[in-house]
Amino acid sequence: MISGPRSVRPRASSEPGGRLCLAVVHPISSAGRFETEEPDSAFRVDIAYLDVSYIEDTVVRDGLEVLFPSAHRPLQMYFEAITNAGLLVDRVAEPSLPDHAVHSERAKRWQRLPLFLHVRAVKPG
Repeated sequence: MISGPRSVRPRASSEPGGRLCLAVVHPISSAGRFETEEPDSAFRVDIAYLDVSYIEDTVVRDGLEVLFPSAHRPLQMYFEAITNAGLLVDRVAEPSLPDHAVHSERAKRWQRLPLFLHVRAVKPG
């Protein structure tokens, strides 16, 4: 189970050849906000990127309001946790919003920045 990026202890990755796959909100996404709704809006980092921060994001859609609490952590913390657990990173992806998922002009902003961080690691041996 992963309780935080400092404690990577998944069972499957404890055996030689075992793999760990993770997908998290990309740290750049949790660090800032677009300044406007325009597709070419500037993106501003609002927090100290290298520090751990706790964030609450409220989204209202179709009259429904949802609160998303999360923690921002810099990339380095994820990779330190993985390598400290004795794993080797063998793949990293930073996907942006694909064309088929763009349903508004506003959404085009997310084609310029990664939305998620995908990592695959393996236990050597």
